[in-house]
Amino acid sequence: MKKRYKITIPGTLPGLNEYVNAERGNRYQAAKLKRQTEDMIVMCIWEQMPGVEISEPVHIEYHWYEPNRRRDKDNIAFAKKFIQDALVKAGVLGNDAWQEIVSFEDKFGVDKENPRVEIVIEKSNGGGEKNEK
Repeated sequence: MKKRYKITIPGTLPGLNEYVNAERGNRYQAAKLKRQTEDMIVMCIWEQMPGVEISEPVHIEYHWYEPNRRRDKDNIAFAKKFIQDALVKAGVLGNDAWQEIVSFEDKFGVDKENPRVEIVIEKSNGGGEKNEK
């Protein structure tokens, strides 16, 4: 049986539109938004996965629970960039390159009372993409 880890991030994360708007407003605003979001995610990781370091390739499932259907799915899923960078910053993953994260998938739902992001990290057999021609 493959080892699985689960992290739950309460609430919603900034999407692509919020990031782009921050970038347009002030050149430092987007960097600040990214840093603050990653720091919050790192705290969730440290609380829910203390001391975990994964050296094998992984597959990551993202379960995005929004309070409604107002945001587009691709806008929501942009936040995986923040999550993957936070996994590296927290020391769980050594890097977020192709060798470490061989695949990921996004699933979406609505939970008006409890919006959140659930992340399931599963050690993989390294079965990522085939060689490109």
